[in-house]
Parts: sequence; C-alpha cells; structure tokens
Amino acid sequence: MTTLSIVTGGSRGLGRNTALNIARHGGDVILTYRSRADEAQAVVAEIEAMGRRAVALQLDTGDVSGFGAFAGQVRDALTSLGRDRFDHLVNNAGHGEMAGFAETTEAQFDLLFNVHVKGVYFLTQALLPMLADGGRIVNFSSGLTRVSYPGFSAYSAAKGAVEIMTLYMAKELGGRGITANVVAPGAIATDFLGGAVRDTPAYNDAFAAMIALGRVGLPDDIGPAVASLLGPDNRWITAQRIEVSGGQNI
Repeated sequence: MTTLSIVTGGSRGLGRNTALNIARHGGDVILTYRSRADEAQAVVAEIEAMGRRAVALQLDTGDVSGFGAFAGQVRDALTSLGRDRFDHLVNNAGHGEMAGFAETTEAQFDLLFNVHVKGVYFLTQALLPMLADGGRIVNFSSGLTRVSYPGFSAYSAAKGAVEIMTLYMAKELGGRGITANVVAPGAIATDFLGGAVRDTPAYNDAFAAMIALGRVGLPDDIGPAVASLLGPDNRWITAQRIEVSGGQNI
C-alpha cells in the first residue's frame, strides 16, 4: 500500500523539499502551511504532477488550542484518500530568532518554545491515534545543538528539547513499532532568518568555511535524506540524531 506522510511546514523550504522527495519515492503527502495557501497549493500541484496524491491543510503549530480541530481535518483528509491511518509524521514547521542571550525577550523565547517544543509535543500527541503501528516520526532539530553560534541560545535550547523529546517518543512508542528520529541540518540556503545564509554573501562564506565539504547546504541535501529515513531500508533506526550538515564544525 502507498505510504502517506504528514509534513508540517510543507509549503516552503526544507518542508517543501521533503514533501516533494517523499512523492518522488512513491508516497502521498498531507502538508501543512501557516499563511501562504498559494505556496501550499503549488506544492500539491507538483506532487500531483508526479502521479501522487496530496492535500494541504492550514495549521499554526504554535497554537496548541487548534490541534483538536486540525486532527479532525486530518481524519477528513484520510477519508477522502480512502484511508483511516497515515504512516509518517515529519515535524518540520518552525522559524528562527537571532538575538544575543542578554537581548532575547520573553516573547521571542515563548514563541520559539511554543512552535518548536510545545507544538511538536502536543501535535504528535493529537495525531497518535491516526498514526499507523510501524509508523515513523521524524523531528527536525539543528546543527546548533552540537556547536554554538552567537545569537541562537533560545532557538538551540528549543531544538535541544526536541532531541530529548524524540528519545522518549522512541522509547514509549516502540511497543507499537513506531520509530522516532531527529534530522539536524546544518547551515542551509533557505529563507530561514529572511534568507540570511542564502542571500548574504558574508554569512554564506562564513558558514561554508566551517563545513568539510566546502559549501552551505541546499534544500535538496535535506529532503532526500528525510525521505530515505522514512523508507523500509531504515526500519531499524530509532532514537537517533542524524546530522545532515556536510561536516560542519568538525
């Protein structure tokens, strides 16, 4: 049976690339977007052009109060696809805030933790009844949990929490045959932080100098890795932090 994956934040950046690569591997996709329905529908069209099926649903991953209604929308989407379960959950949606430790505000801190920690925790919880036994969870973290870079203390702390959370998911859901892993990208040329790494030569050069393979990453360095991790050949990998960074800061 064709697999079905939910990819949060699937309308742009790494989420978009992940959704497209899942489709290239023969899977169907439910992707979420926060505000840009046009971008999400463009991804749906690309997936459908591959002969796969896709649905785009609106979701604010920082608003836990909306997760019950979203779960209902997922149930409706599953019905429309002739299913009652999905196979993979990719918790990708997120954003960055760059501020020094002394300057980070409580509002910045709360938003980061609401999206990256509380959102991931309770969205996964809300969707668990529809996740098939033997399914997969992939949570996005960051290379910044292994090395420090000024300005990312709150963001990196949130991602560190995601990594610990993933260990508990792997332990407590293993009885259902569900695996849980972390993918931790390094510096990637996306619109993260307004496209700083992609569009600012000084940032791009600085990060490239830290990377063994001599360049910053691209979305197509990450999406295929996630799609591969979801495949049957990787069924025995769980509770792992898999860094996809080109050898950053080694």
